[in-house]
Amino acid sequence: MKIKKSLLIQILAFVIILTIISILINNLLINLARSQMTLNFNWLNTTAGFALSEYSLPYTPNDSYAWAILVAWINSLKVILASLFLSTLFGVLAISARLSGNSLLKFLSNFYVAFVRQTPLLLQLLFWYFVAFLSLPESSILPPNLFVQLTNNGIHTLGIKLSAEFSALLIGLSIFTGASIAEVLRGGINSVSRGQWEAYRSLGIKEIQGLCKVIFPQALPAIIPGLTSQYLNLAKNSTLAIAIGYADIYAVSDTTITQTGRAIEGFIILLLSFLLLNLIISNAMNIVNRIVSDKKYKL
Repeated sequence: MKIKKSLLIQILAFVIILTIISILINNLLINLARSQMTLNFNWLNTTAGFALSEYSLPYTPNDSYAWAILVAWINSLKVILASLFLSTLFGVLAISARLSGNSLLKFLSNFYVAFVRQTPLLLQLLFWYFVAFLSLPESSILPPNLFVQLTNNGIHTLGIKLSAEFSALLIGLSIFTGASIAEVLRGGINSVSRGQWEAYRSLGIKEIQGLCKVIFPQALPAIIPGLTSQYLNLAKNSTLAIAIGYADIYAVSDTTITQTGRAIEGFIILLLSFLLLNLIISNAMNIVNRIVSDKKYKL
């Protein structure tokens, strides 16, 4: 009886969701008909006519809107993947400092997490772009013999040139998300019983080894869901790139909608683009979660 009741609830929920979606689609089609408009994606093959400040694939204003959107999507993917790595690193460093026995490191870690999480990301991005980068001179402020050069044009290192827009977005996103990741890590580590801490200490295992070999593996199942959520938030927060002029998928879609007037089609493309990004992140984290659940993960 319980199984039938559960199945009935699922069917009812599915019908309700399907009904709501049908009503929304019907309203959309009615409004399009009233305005004498129809869904049309032929404009994707027409000339874009605008330049992009940054691109990883060859691009000129003579290319199509479809190609411009693809290039912009790759720009988004590039900064998101780089930020995922850096934000995780910042989060690990912050929680490591908090767990250390050094009072100064603990204070700096707590200050970093508290300050960054209570400050809007948009303000942080504007600071990194207008204050941290654009205020720099054209020549590097670092000694010329270093492998990193820092100018108002961005960061140049080992033959790789990162624009000021990309650098500001990368640093801003990473620092902001890193603070939240530190809190996720703290919650996961605190979920491990104190007996486990006392056990490895009683065996004379060093603190760092105990954390890596005993505490952290047990905390992973509690950490991964929160970590996945922060990664997805990072991808969505990357749309603030439009504020500092980085040519991501949101900024280019906004320009495309303005020029073509195809707002609905533009929003559909934007929605599908971020859906694809989030599916990539979610599936990757689901694989990690399965590995951890099957106890195949080895630190």
